[in-house]
Amino acid sequence: MSKHVVTIKRAYEEPSSHDGMRVLVDRLWPRGVSKDEARIDLWLKDVSPSDDLRKWFGHDPVRWKDFQQRYKAELSAGTGGAGMDELRSLADKHHLTLVYSAKDEEHNNAVVLKEILDHRH
Repeated sequence: MSKHVVTIKRAYEEPSSHDGMRVLVDRLWPRGVSKDEARIDLWLKDVSPSDDLRKWFGHDPVRWKDFQQRYKAELSAGTGGAGMDELRSLADKHHLTLVYSAKDEEHNNAVVLKEILDHRH
């Protein structure tokens, strides 16, 4: 089974033909972006952080290491369950772009998901 590329991209960036399959990995739809503009192929809310974790983190870089650990623990505990299985399966078959809406491009859940998917084999 070949391992395809996984990239991440903000929902506010222009979709590209190089994106492959575009998967929104946020619990909430990005503000001000229409479904046509976003060109999302799949929306996996289940793989996003819980509301409690998301609110606690608040995209504070000081909390980044703790957020990564807590988020991975949530996903391991089955919170993302079927969604994570689907993401892994899709990443094995397609070039995948994980779409997120956070302003911070270095400290967000898509970064964590990409890391998990990059180390899947």
